[in-house]
Amino acid sequence: MYRRSIALFVYFFLLLLPIYWLVDMALKTNEDILGAFTFWPHHPTLANFITVLTEPGWYNGFIVSIEYAVMNTVLSVLVALPAAYAFSRYSFLGDKHMFFWLLTNRMAPPAVFLLPFFELYSTIGLYDTPYAVAFAHMLFNVPLAVWILEGFMSGVPREIDEMAAIDGYSLPKFFVKVFVPLIRSGIGVTAFFCFMFSWVELLFARTLTSVEAKPIAAAMTRTVSAAGIDWGVLAAAGVVTIVPGALVIYFVRNYIAKGFALGRV
Repeated sequence: MYRRSIALFVYFFLLLLPIYWLVDMALKTNEDILGAFTFWPHHPTLANFITVLTEPGWYNGFIVSIEYAVMNTVLSVLVALPAAYAFSRYSFLGDKHMFFWLLTNRMAPPAVFLLPFFELYSTIGLYDTPYAVAFAHMLFNVPLAVWILEGFMSGVPREIDEMAAIDGYSLPKFFVKVFVPLIRSGIGVTAFFCFMFSWVELLFARTLTSVEAKPIAAAMTRTVSAAGIDWGVLAAAGVVTIVPGALVIYFVRNYIAKGFALGRV
């Protein structure tokens, strides 16, 4: 019993140590970070957080990141819902092959699609906009969303569809008012994975944006100046980027547990 408790304590200590060190650096000046080694800030300052939350280069990047992550999540779930319903309820020619083909898109390296997306968005005027990143991320999130939602939908008895048809429900009305509430846990899990992929993805976010829609993740890779790297501001930006993901995990934690129980996560 004691060994298990000690092992659990050590595990959480090692898990939280990098986050603590990031917060510790964010509360120090560059001189303190590069000076004597300390486990906590002796002269804590919020100047780094003020810079990240007020300076346009950082603040706008944070807002842009939230914009395309939320946009991608909503669009991916809306597109995946009817597709997953079709796979879970109907059998048609090539359905299993098409389902596998969707998953292969998710397995492909993002770099494979980078050049085509760059050329396409530069041609149609979507380059350097949040829409460019959101649409590019949908290529990977929609297959994942279809796969997760199909598992949840397959767990709903088909008799519910038949009973709704007997009660006079049209398919769209039944889908929105009856079926979707039954799989809300699956939608929560799907939204979580879509948001987190879009939030932490860097390759598309950095390549498909330049100035106007540069996300905070890309800004964090461009902190080198003539004076060197501003470690305090970089650490503060890292802390700020953790917050949205932590909030999403908090609100969908129960849905994620159900997803593990159903074997689709």
